[in-house]
Amino acid sequence: MTDQTSVIQDVQRGMIPAHIYNDKEIFELEKERLFGRSWLFVAHESEVPEAGDYVVRRVLEDSFIISRDEKGEIRALFNMCLHRGMQVCRAEMGNASHFRCPYHGWSYRNDGRIVGLPFHKEAYGGEEGFKKKGQTLLPAPSLGIYNGLIFISLDPDAEPLEDFLGDFKFYMDYYTKQSADGIELRGPQRWRVKANWKIGAENFAGDMYHTPQTHTSVVEIGLFREPKAEKRKDGTTYWAGNGGGTTYKLPEGTLEDRLRYVGYPDDMIARMKEQWSQEQLDVVGKDGFMVSAASVFPNMSFVHNWPRVEEDSDEVLPFISIRQWQPISEDETEIVSWFAVDKNASEEFKALSYKAYLMCFGSGGMFEQDDVENWVSLTSTAGGPMARRLLLNSRMGMLENGQNVVEPLTADEYSGPGSTRIGYSEYNQRELLRRWADHLERPMEKAAQLHVGTDPIQSPPAGGADPSRASTGNTAGSTAIPAAQIMSKEA
Repeated sequence: MTDQTSVIQDVQRGMIPAHIYNDKEIFELEKERLFGRSWLFVAHESEVPEAGDYVVRRVLEDSFIISRDEKGEIRALFNMCLHRGMQVCRAEMGNASHFRCPYHGWSYRNDGRIVGLPFHKEAYGGEEGFKKKGQTLLPAPSLGIYNGLIFISLDPDAEPLEDFLGDFKFYMDYYTKQSADGIELRGPQRWRVKANWKIGAENFAGDMYHTPQTHTSVVEIGLFREPKAEKRKDGTTYWAGNGGGTTYKLPEGTLEDRLRYVGYPDDMIARMKEQWSQEQLDVVGKDGFMVSAASVFPNMSFVHNWPRVEEDSDEVLPFISIRQWQPISEDETEIVSWFAVDKNASEEFKALSYKAYLMCFGSGGMFEQDDVENWVSLTSTAGGPMARRLLLNSRMGMLENGQNVVEPLTADEYSGPGSTRIGYSEYNQRELLRRWADHLERPMEKAAQLHVGTDPIQSPPAGGADPSRASTGNTAGSTAIPAAQIMSKEA
């Protein structure tokens, strides 16, 4: 594999080798060193509300069953039978107390425990041949939940989820904790685009600069109150913990006035005031900023916007969307998009908010069509030989000597955590890619192999040779831990 040291160094100083958006070797490194150790969003608790409910989600090539077991616990189970590796669950969602492999009939409870092994005595000699007791489907190495958002990591030594999110939790609450009961999700929609996954994550993290150009038509047709897309420059970009995003500047008024301007009814405003900290309320009410798009490293994003829904009306309706940029290859991404709404909102609000979401985002949304045209073109161009000669300048907001064009807001000017600036810049994109580069330059330790239903030291080698000789074999890199003993971490 090509040495990527120079690529990493260029990225860390804000100069982006254009080919990173369409490079097979870099994608292979991303799969191992980035997606092999990061926390990755897979589902929300509202998608599995009852015992037995499940959804099937992917982390690149790995399929996981996200289930709520009979005791109400959330599980993330690798969707592979312990026998010959067949997927044990082939439906995308449903409710089941057990999963039965269609290949040879092995069956498992929805907490992963194996309960059915046809002809166990005749085929294996019972427990002496295959230790069924205590075996489970392989759980995700690490499991964490924040505000009902379910994350997994393929790294068994991953730091706690809340530590990974850091100060971005402050902003995540705006999207996911508008009342005591949190949010509920609808979807997801899925579609594929011929674009590199990093482009969308960067765009949602802080690219207000593209709005006046790419999305001019959306403003011109009157979808928003603001007469010009250039109004975006009056908002801020912020980076906190492991994520960052953008805000809109709100007109003068009280906290209630500003939340009504965005389209929230009084009953929802009252619940927000009960749930959000004083600092969270001050970002809106005192400082006059409202969160818009955001990204959590590496590939999760949020959207919050408030378009006009009904013709001939100045009324707007806010919507929230959560999405994941799921890499398929170096030049293809599956976008997975959910509509999110306060669980305690009225049915009328939920219906109109969903309509607002579909108008703007989702597979047929107006913003979506504008963005994808750019991303596909960028990815295609990045795949050619000329792109390997070009360092893209991602230093917006910095002078040549490294000084800031605009200094961060002070604590008197902005009540939230992190580094926050008014106007156009690429601080957030640089932060996202610096984390990307940090992961790529750190090799992964080889994961231990797991032996199912038998002790690798005591098992005879193929052909039935003397078991006493098997103990002299090299077992480095293997472990005989039963799958049931691999515990998931919960944040």
